[in-house]
Amino acid sequence: MLEAGTLKALAEAVRRGDARALARALTVVENDPAGAADLLRALGTAGGARAHRVGVTGPPGVGKSTLVAALAAAWRLLGKRIGILAVDPTSPFSGGALLGDRIRMGALAGDANVFIRSLASRGAYGGLSAAADDAADVLDAAGFDPVVTETVGVGQAEIEIARAADTTVLVLAPGQGDEIQAMKAGLLEVADILVVNQADRRDADRFVHALEAAFDLRAGPRPPILETIASKGEGVGEVREAIDARLRPDAQEAVGTRRLERARRRIRAEVDRRRAETWWAGRGDVLDAAALGVTAGELTVADAAAEFAEGKERDR
Repeated sequence: MLEAGTLKALAEAVRRGDARALARALTVVENDPAGAADLLRALGTAGGARAHRVGVTGPPGVGKSTLVAALAAAWRLLGKRIGILAVDPTSPFSGGALLGDRIRMGALAGDANVFIRSLASRGAYGGLSAAADDAADVLDAAGFDPVVTETVGVGQAEIEIARAADTTVLVLAPGQGDEIQAMKAGLLEVADILVVNQADRRDADRFVHALEAAFDLRAGPRPPILETIASKGEGVGEVREAIDARLRPDAQEAVGTRRLERARRRIRAEVDRRRAETWWAGRGDVLDAAALGVTAGELTVADAAAEFAEGKERDR
């Protein structure tokens, strides 16, 4: 827990965009939920009412990091300051992020107006760290806009990114055709923009047609389907324009609804975290006893949970 004076100084440095302060602040939100709450209060963050939050998701190997780097370069030409959160797979040994995306975005490292941070997924549902929202708040408070979150490519479970972003960009590539059936009931539904990267591959046109056909089977408007060769910068400008268009007045209702839902979800999650922290305090021995009962076959997990929920837990 940071002292009041240290907290105030850190918040002021973050608002100035100081890179070291940003790194320290993001470490706080990643590792200390209570400290994160104090820090965000000191920052005066509005919980995402300012910066455009862009989620970039898709299967592994489709070039998400390359596209994000190219988009950042396109935004820099417009004078934007870009914050990037690369949610990396968690190492099963250290619990830390593997940092692959940050390495692949190394070409941006020398630009003070682009801040890149890797966050460990820590096994979170949807490939998102529980601290990803708070981390985006910190970058927002530091004046970065847009704030881009690139998630681990774990497939359909990544529909969670839609809850954390104002605009969700789904990146696919030719050769993923067998996955369309698996994704169209989930990930395809939450995409605001689809990008077919590696569009110079031989089967790219056929893949785009397959995507269009998948959407033709559904009610509602089809999201933009754009083709890129991100490694060469081709088509990236069109993707940037499509993302920025989401902030036009005619799209504000959808973005506003997304932000309202995100705020509700975050409030509920914080209430649940605080209640759980308080409720479990002092119950460690009883929990251990119940766990031993489960492993010994004396009761089921459901029975043990029911005892706790009904206030009938007991030492064994």
